[in-house]
Amino acid sequence: MFPSIPQGSYRLVNGRVPACALEGGDTDELVKTGIVVMDGKIAAIGITDAYGALPVVDLDDGMIWPTCVELHTHLDKGQTLGRTRNATGTHDDALAAVTADRALWSPDDVAARMEFSLRCAYAYGTSAIRTHVDSFPPQGEISWPVFSELKRKWAGRIELQGSCLVHLPFYDAPEAEGLADLVAEHGGILGVAAKSMPGMAKTFDRFFDLAVERNLDIDVHADETADPLSNNLEDLADATMRHGWEGRVVAGHCCSLAQRTDEEAARTIAKVRDAGITIVALPMCNMYLQGRGEGRTPRWRGVTLMQELAAAGVPVAMASDNTRDPFYAYGDLDPVEVFTQAVRIAHLDLPADPWLAGITSTPANAMGLKGAGKIAVGLPADLILFRVRDWTELLARPRAARLVIRNGAVLDAQVPDYRELDALFA
Repeated sequence: MFPSIPQGSYRLVNGRVPACALEGGDTDELVKTGIVVMDGKIAAIGITDAYGALPVVDLDDGMIWPTCVELHTHLDKGQTLGRTRNATGTHDDALAAVTADRALWSPDDVAARMEFSLRCAYAYGTSAIRTHVDSFPPQGEISWPVFSELKRKWAGRIELQGSCLVHLPFYDAPEAEGLADLVAEHGGILGVAAKSMPGMAKTFDRFFDLAVERNLDIDVHADETADPLSNNLEDLADATMRHGWEGRVVAGHCCSLAQRTDEEAARTIAKVRDAGITIVALPMCNMYLQGRGEGRTPRWRGVTLMQELAAAGVPVAMASDNTRDPFYAYGDLDPVEVFTQAVRIAHLDLPADPWLAGITSTPANAMGLKGAGKIAVGLPADLILFRVRDWTELLARPRAARLVIRNGAVLDAQVPDYRELDALFA
């Protein structure tokens, strides 16, 4: 059990903080330290004797994280599994199931499901989320106002960003201009799901032109396939540099990179690094979808080259992606699950320490959120406390006791009951 956290100001002592969560931290270790919380903010880190009059909370070597950041989710698709399923578990059938279910996506339906997922994420210790928003006409006109209202409603609890989602050929259509305007109106990110196609470079140029004209960041679903010939990630990197949009692009999935030769992968990774693209890996969803075949055990994990990308200097995040929908039947928007599953699936455990940045500071940087995903003096005391002392204890027991603190106070929030969604599935 955790010691009682007092109201107001106090000292956390005998805690262990991952070095990557501290300003200037660049070692692969847990730093034993203390944290002073005053008026909802972090007043000091380290030796806290100068604050000896404050109540002391002894964490008994327990771990301290900053709150987490989700860079790639689909809140508008989430929680639909109660009424639509993916009979084969394949990507194509997931797409067909969601397309059919979208007929039910009224403003009330989308709002109820998105809010349910936000409540889950909040209770688990997430303070910022980027969600993709299906924007095929007329759905964009329905979902974007819902997104904006939820962004307003959740301000101060979860920083919410939205990225539109359509297929790449849509940007060759006249309606693309209107979509870009809609995204800009709601303060969003211009997004796309890209698959290799004739004239891809020309369509990417049109896509980038729309973003540059409106000063919009870009988020791309790239190479979500096992096809080793698919390499639109490299096309994206080339387009990013052609348009001078370095540092403003995120690419998710990038599965086929793991199917290419070492030489081909190294060439693409170098371009991604030079283009300043942040890669977001989605290990749980991609392991679920990729390599599917009836009666056939999958032969690969579907995950992009996380270790090789990071070794080359590419920022690598990890995220939940879909939750309880045809693209991924599981998940609960729990960043601790994302981290532990990513470590296990992609062999990130030698050591695991620096990979915590993949659900904290790296996605925060990609979202332009200064200070998020870090523990530093002057920042809000947004923390997650764990009753584990090291990475082996955490990874072996990710459901171990945790305590979420927001603005210095213990968060009184629970994940919602699935029964709350029953009315949507009548």
